[in-house]
Amino acid sequence: MANQIEKFKVFVRLLDEVYKTTSCTSILDGAPELAQQGANADELIIPKIDMDGLGDYDRSAGYTMGSVEFKNETVKCNFDRGRKFLVDAVDDIDTAGMAFGKLSSEFERTKVIPELDAFRIATYCKKAGSNIKATTITDGASAIKAIAKVFDEMTDNEVPEDGRILFVSPTVYGLIRDLDTTKSKEIIGQFAKVQKVPAGRFYTAIKQKDGKTGGEEKGGFEKASTGKALDFLIVEPSAVIQFQKRRVNKAIPPEDNHDADGWVFPFREVGIADAYENKLNGIAGMHKA
Repeated sequence: MANQIEKFKVFVRLLDEVYKTTSCTSILDGAPELAQQGANADELIIPKIDMDGLGDYDRSAGYTMGSVEFKNETVKCNFDRGRKFLVDAVDDIDTAGMAFGKLSSEFERTKVIPELDAFRIATYCKKAGSNIKATTITDGASAIKAIAKVFDEMTDNEVPEDGRILFVSPTVYGLIRDLDTTKSKEIIGQFAKVQKVPAGRFYTAIKQKDGKTGGEEKGGFEKASTGKALDFLIVEPSAVIQFQKRRVNKAIPPEDNHDADGWVFPFREVGIADAYENKLNGIAGMHKA
């Protein structure tokens, strides 16, 4: 049986590649070494730094003493979702292996990643508040004008220009691409990365279904009643707190399954998407009016 379990581990390793290549928001993942385990299972410890500004220099007394504070902030994971699937033991191990491989990759690609992207984007929009405004984009020129306006407002608010990421709907991206002018290329060229986000993941607010109550048995998510379809979102990566704390994706053989005679494939994703209160100007965008 140990050799069979190794087969499943191969599929699990491949899932990390699926996540990195199909997730729209993985580019915002924080370095794992910056987050530590909190006192409780659903907590992470994030380092923060605060310091005083400049003071007058006195030719007699010298420098004005200032203070710098390094502290760790405990944050709670706000994304904790999972599912469990069963493959009957009557199926042979090779069939089970194929089922696990296909099930895992398809579940990750079509269910986990879209919801994770949508959750993160909606969370950042909520944190940004009034930085997310309504607009009407009808052509490439109006798209470029709207993006340039938000870009310049962020610069006025002293958000670093280097590293900004433009998340944009495929429709708006297409308008800009078809415009194909020097100005449009210049505006788009200011971003470290331009990431197209499918419309089904690009809302200001979503509702996550619990997978249990009536009407929500299928689980997943949908646009919240208060949600708006986004045209674009600009994020300066240091403004957000984004970490994956735990990912469970494994195979439990029939002999270890005490509930049914079959292979159990549990999936669980635990993480956090949040933003630093003093860096909220690093998140801004526009949704459809």
